[in-house]
Amino acid sequence: MIRTRLCDLVGIRFPIVQAGMGPWKTENLAIAAANAGILGIISTAGIHAQAMGVVPLGESTNRGEGARTPHEMIKQAIRRVTEATHEAKGVFGVNCIVSSEVLQEAKCIIGATLEARQEEREVKERLRVIITSAGDPMPWAEIIKPSGVKWFHVVPSVRHARRCEKAGVDVVIASGHEGGGHISWEPVHSMVLLPAVVRAVSIPVIGAGGFCDGATLVAALALGACGIQMGTRFIATKESDFVQLWKNRILRSSERDTIAARGFVGPLRYLKNKASVELAEVTLKKLPRLYLGEPDVTLDADIANLELQGLAHLGGDDDEKALFYGGEVAGRIEDIPTVQELITRIVKEAEEIISSLPRLVDSG
Repeated sequence: MIRTRLCDLVGIRFPIVQAGMGPWKTENLAIAAANAGILGIISTAGIHAQAMGVVPLGESTNRGEGARTPHEMIKQAIRRVTEATHEAKGVFGVNCIVSSEVLQEAKCIIGATLEARQEEREVKERLRVIITSAGDPMPWAEIIKPSGVKWFHVVPSVRHARRCEKAGVDVVIASGHEGGGHISWEPVHSMVLLPAVVRAVSIPVIGAGGFCDGATLVAALALGACGIQMGTRFIATKESDFVQLWKNRILRSSERDTIAARGFVGPLRYLKNKASVELAEVTLKKLPRLYLGEPDVTLDADIANLELQGLAHLGGDDDEKALFYGGEVAGRIEDIPTVQELITRIVKEAEEIISSLPRLVDSG
């Protein structure tokens, strides 16, 4: 059994976190993950897009019947995940982007999440984590800390990790540049970032970006992490809320088939196709300084329109026109198992690797 500080902190069997990923709420994925003994996460990144009809429905039935506002939608998602994980007593959380572009939406979502915990005892017992990302954690301390929920924040650098510790964050998620979705423009990858963050702060650190199997779990633990967060690997699972077009594109991708470009909330890593290459070309033309690590303040209209068009094509059958968030680890993903099968395989492989190390390494 692989048990770490993370397991004890939030009450999960295995030190693995399912990442919060848009453009869907990932209710089905969160349910499957929590029932498999890891931390399942409801993503709120796509709640507004879904409420406005910007993106098509995923594989799930996350239609949100009766829910018309983001506040109602997140509460409904929380209720559904709570009910569907009741028998297994699965532990789950909510991810919320807190970047400057979506501050008002973030206040609404985090407020609704904390309300849901106060309104129902079982929700409070099992919705144990809020993950914030893509923004400054400091302003959220006075809102999140008094609630008693465990607070994780995603960071791309040592500087950001130290600010998290100052803000009172319980766990830092160090996310390497190779990860899918939101990334930093500075190309600091997990092998450098993770041990640097572990050394810089005294709070627990989770590794994200490039993790997909038992070998990478063991590597993260060896680098000082208390667990791993996986995103792209969980997209390619049977219960995943993502459309089959997306899952199939991951299976067809190599480790070189990703590209970074400007998105709604800053830089994002996409699976490489015609749509993402065009977005990168427009980014390079209009915001060239971004690739030198200089953030922009406003989102260019042409870039925003390309992003919307790409998301709209997720409902079709042309995987060159749709935009797919995804990490470099897509090149290491070769199947679409159930979440339970995936977790069982990862843990078994990790245990075998750990037990074999004394035979592979002569420490004398």
